[in-house]
Amino acid sequence: MPQPLSSGTAGTETILLVEDEPEVLAVAKDMLEECGYHVIKADSPSVALDLAKQRGPKIHLLITDVIMPNITGPELAGQVTTLRPGVKVLYVSGRIGSTVVRDGAVIPGAALLHKPFTTDDLARKVREVLDSPCWPA
Repeated sequence: MPQPLSSGTAGTETILLVEDEPEVLAVAKDMLEECGYHVIKADSPSVALDLAKQRGPKIHLLITDVIMPNITGPELAGQVTTLRPGVKVLYVSGRIGSTVVRDGAVIPGAALLHKPFTTDDLARKVREVLDSPCWPA
């Protein structure tokens, strides 16, 4: 039986979730919604940019895969944060953290969550990023 999430990890913010693997996108969306977040999903960076350009709800957090076709997560984050100033960013990657930073895929200090992750892992990291006064993109 799954453990209930602690009240300190739940939220109501809006998250733009970008993942090019359909199964990961679906599971992560369900996990975030289970935590109380409103999720706008995008299966590609171009869809994410189209969504960010639209007038709509405030986007509090961008969660993006680091490596995607045609554009990296940091490149996408740069464009989204230009369109939507104040959006915080959380990267997810199946690569080992030190490798991702060393290879220049993300800047040191950026919020990074490794795949595979549990609902609790995701909830804790999302809450950590959202509650931070400033988080590097």
